[in-house]
Amino acid sequence: MGRRRGLGRFVVALVVVFGAVFVLQHWNTDEYSITPGDATLVAPLVKIKGVSTNSHHDKIMLTDVYLTSLTAWQWIGAQFESHVQFVNADELVEPGVPANELGAQGFLQMSDAKQAAEVAAFRALGWRAPSTSDGTVVTAVVASSPASRAPLHVGDLIVGVDGTAIRSSCQLITYVHNLAPKTVLDLRVDRVKISSTGVLSYRRASTVHLVTATASSGAELGNCGVETGEPRSFVGVGLENGLSYELPAKVSIDTADIGGPSAGLAMTLSLINELSSGSLTGHHVIAATGTVAPNGEVGPVGGVEEKAVAVRDAGASYFIVPLGDGNLAAARAADQPGLKILAVTSLKEALRDLRALGGVRPVALTRPS
Repeated sequence: MGRRRGLGRFVVALVVVFGAVFVLQHWNTDEYSITPGDATLVAPLVKIKGVSTNSHHDKIMLTDVYLTSLTAWQWIGAQFESHVQFVNADELVEPGVPANELGAQGFLQMSDAKQAAEVAAFRALGWRAPSTSDGTVVTAVVASSPASRAPLHVGDLIVGVDGTAIRSSCQLITYVHNLAPKTVLDLRVDRVKISSTGVLSYRRASTVHLVTATASSGAELGNCGVETGEPRSFVGVGLENGLSYELPAKVSIDTADIGGPSAGLAMTLSLINELSSGSLTGHHVIAATGTVAPNGEVGPVGGVEEKAVAVRDAGASYFIVPLGDGNLAAARAADQPGLKILAVTSLKEALRDLRALGGVRPVALTRPS
């Protein structure tokens, strides 16, 4: 009998243990892990039509990270891994915005990054690339807000309100600022469609009816300079200016399944290499991360330590990172033997550093008009 009671206690203990593991495996946390992703050569992803291109591609790589929503069990396991960064969902989205928008936001950011890279590259080679204001793009939608009920979606392009054309985010914010709560807005919206691999396309404008709500302090004002008191109406969106650019060629960059803005610098350098003669990198294997603005400014990104691991594993000799926001320290903290770190704040500095490595000053194969 005693042996049976002992066996029974053992079985009960096993049930408790396996039950606890099952719960931990299915208990979703608000934590995400950032781990080393892939380093990918940019040149094979690029197609350019309309100007002459260089057939001898330098090896310039973009790099990404894996962002994973963690269960409690995965969180425990990740504590024993190297080169893992943990972030809370609140650090990844704006207040009130659900974490399930991260995918759409990442693909929108990548679309913006590709446009900025194209503009920055052509301008660096002497083209003007003038811009046109197209409207305002939805970058986030607050849960249970007028925008979510309308509904508006991340990536939608708002081109009009109540019969008036919208050319910027501040124009729409200023318009809504003094409206009484429960005002009905007729928005003209180019609806976005985001493919499973992250390609954005747009349908013809349609009318979306939206009823405003009572605003909280400072809602949606941003830096628009509205100085007529606190806002009265609330829509519940994040916005950015919608811009298009006149470029001398058609460019496509296949970034299937990659989101976020951090490939901007790598794409810009690769485009410059494609559009100019000679070796931009001095025939070194280069990786880069960092946002890029149309004016060539380079901005900080996340996951730099994990990206340093990925690019070293892929055979890069040099890794160009943004100087700001601790990115240089993070790249050095990865401690990857043989990987040399270069820190920049602009595209101009990146090109200067590449010349110091033996790269040529880029000259466009097609003369800018």
